[in-house]
Amino acid sequence: MQTPDELYKDLFVDVQLKKIFPDNKTFVDCTPKRKPESIVADYERLENPSNEDIKKFVEENFIMPPESAPGYHTDIKDNVIEHIEELWPVLKRSADKPVEGSSLIALPYPYIVPGGRFREVFYWDSYFTMLGLAESKQWDIIENMIENFAYLINEFGFIPNGNRSYFLSRSQPPYFSCMIELLATYKGNETYSKYQSALQKEYDYWMDKTHATKHVVHLDNETILNRYYDQLDKPREEAYWQDSTLSNECKGDPCMLYAHLRAACESGWDFSGRWFKDGKTFETIQTTNLIPVDLNCLLYHLELSLGKAAALNNFIKLSDDYNAKARQRKAAINQYFYDETDGWYYDYDISEKKLNNQKTIAGITPFFFNIPPENYITKAAAILQNEFLKDGGVVTTLINTEQQWDWPNGWAPLQWIAIKGLENYNQKELAAELAHRWAKLNIKVYRNTGKLMEKYNVIDTNLTAGGGEYPSQDGFGWTNGVLLKILKTYGLS
Repeated sequence: MQTPDELYKDLFVDVQLKKIFPDNKTFVDCTPKRKPESIVADYERLENPSNEDIKKFVEENFIMPPESAPGYHTDIKDNVIEHIEELWPVLKRSADKPVEGSSLIALPYPYIVPGGRFREVFYWDSYFTMLGLAESKQWDIIENMIENFAYLINEFGFIPNGNRSYFLSRSQPPYFSCMIELLATYKGNETYSKYQSALQKEYDYWMDKTHATKHVVHLDNETILNRYYDQLDKPREEAYWQDSTLSNECKGDPCMLYAHLRAACESGWDFSGRWFKDGKTFETIQTTNLIPVDLNCLLYHLELSLGKAAALNNFIKLSDDYNAKARQRKAAINQYFYDETDGWYYDYDISEKKLNNQKTIAGITPFFFNIPPENYITKAAAILQNEFLKDGGVVTTLINTEQQWDWPNGWAPLQWIAIKGLENYNQKELAAELAHRWAKLNIKVYRNTGKLMEKYNVIDTNLTAGGGEYPSQDGFGWTNGVLLKILKTYGLS
């Protein structure tokens, strides 16, 4: 499937670099009104078009991306649960019809989008959205979304970042096995049996058996761990101006810069000082040099899920093999990511052969997956409470870089991972406190604005969240999902 830069050539470059639209994602999400080659031929006939000429040409030849919720206006209700329930159909998209020249990968079943500028399904967002859909008893749409992800796996060999052609060089945090686990709570273990093949292909992708992604890192003869790694090393099409501008400002190899930027996008944390060697600046971004603790926890869960699926389908030897792989990865997570001095989990720096010095909330993820020994929770809970917990929830990192995945911002998926991780290790009082603070902030902003946002300022709950390559988005799929899960779990409203 051709991408916008391949289809529209000079037109693509001119639109993006001249910032014909404020957001680089606008043009790559446009739908052509006629054959791409005809549009390109006509554009090539224009002589030295001005910015106004280019914009007019695009508007004449493309359908602009639709608003995320045309005609919808929030009626602020006292009960935020009613608002979330009302939003599900607003964020729902029907099965797609393929359109030649569009970047949208047509999906065969309905799905939920995040909202705002995110007009397509996003991989890791969807799991946290599903948590709320499950509370709403929307099992049909959960199953439809899983069927769409299985379709993408069978069609492309993996689940891309989102269902856009320009996302086909990378994935996102692999929550597919968690989605299967969630659906199994409703449909039973047949869910594992049904999706064994899709789970296997997902695993093969992350283990570099089907794509030249370089996700696998051999730390020694026996230890295999994984990192994020996009297959391309050129500017992202949906952020072409930003990446091109950054490469002009930074010293060093631009291809390496692009590779690190893209890998950070695969992580979902785009962007954060977590990936910067100096903890501060893009110029030191080193994503592919780091083995992320949370990614390896997810792959541990995937290995366990493959073991369970194989056993249910009577592949006993295969089940034993995956359970052994999971045990090995669990041991490696505790060996390579854990700092016994302070009792927190960190990313591992490949080039330095030691723990990375950036402390982030990702360090609580092993507890979400029941990986650490019971006695590890004491120090971890103290760190979470004393360093990460703020008035509105847990902050993502302890540094303020003005990147959106850093202080002072908090994000819904990371709140839930922390809450569930604490619950798993019987830290019920702290888990409830975090849940209450996050819910209170979400509801406060909702009552002031009528919106549930993509991210929140958890340090000063009177301020909006900032940072990032685009304005804060409202909608918002995973915020709705996590908030509804919290409200139902803790009896809040």
